Amino acid sequence: MSASTAPDAHAAHPDILRYTAFSADPAGGNPAGVVLDASGLDDARQLAIAAGLGYSETAFLTAPPAELAPAGGRAYTLRFFSPKDEVNFCGHATVATAVALAQHGGGPGDYVFATPAGTVPVSVADVDGELRATLTSVEPQVKDVERADLDEALAALRWAESDLDPALPPRIAFAGNDHLVLAAATRARLADLDYDFARLEALMQRLNLTTLQLVWRESDGLFHARDPFPVGGVVEDPATGAAAAAFGAYARELGLVGEESEFVIRQGEDMGRPGTLTVTLRQGDPRVHVAGTAVRIPE
Repeated sequence: MSASTAPDAHAAHPDILRYTAFSADPAGGNPAGVVLDASGLDDARQLAIAAGLGYSETAFLTAPPAELAPAGGRAYTLRFFSPKDEVNFCGHATVATAVALAQHGGGPGDYVFATPAGTVPVSVADVDGELRATLTSVEPQVKDVERADLDEALAALRWAESDLDPALPPRIAFAGNDHLVLAAATRARLADLDYDFARLEALMQRLNLTTLQLVWRESDGLFHARDPFPVGGVVEDPATGAAAAAFGAYARELGLVGEESEFVIRQGEDMGRPGTLTVTLRQGDPRVHVAGTAVRIPE
């Protein structure tokens, strides 16, 4: 093969890895596609690859921007595509990508990614024989949701006002993407997810929401979550790192947890793909840290 034909061949047949994040079991967590070398792939090709895989997101790596170049071989530009569109930030695909890099020659250590949402550092460590990645979010924000928008969200979900936990009021939380946080009053309410796909998608498009972060608080240190993702062409996301980071900001803002704290989010259990996301808040650091394992999915 000549040098002139190599880029075209790579663009036609890129090496696509499949990983699941926030689980040590390939049958759990949230699957993501990972393309470690997306050079030569234009936006249309990346979107087509993501749509063909059908995962909630696929991650694409290219060379870092100039400001990150001093980090050497551990800095990259990282983009994410759902089956429908590009996504500014995806936590589970970031975790999957970092672990994939560690397994494909990079080894454990610190990586840094330039994403459309901002710079996201990730640390990969070998913990008892499993690779565990911890991402650091961009600086988060939490804001109120308009009453009319909340009413529309409840109607699309087919939830009543009484289905909400009054101790965890609705908010829109951001840690790379906007997520509408709604807390269910019971585990049974969270387990029964049957929503109007088109109606919820329309609301989310209007509000620029990436997912709804539906949660139920089992205890101070344990939350359960489900994330409808119709704007990505997916009914539900099994384990959502970006939403977990946003929820960490929400929990801190509302005083549900301390300024220095760690708690767990379990997600995907109702889908048969259980995953575990560990959220850490650090004193004096406004960012949120989300950690979990990732493993290769057998071909």
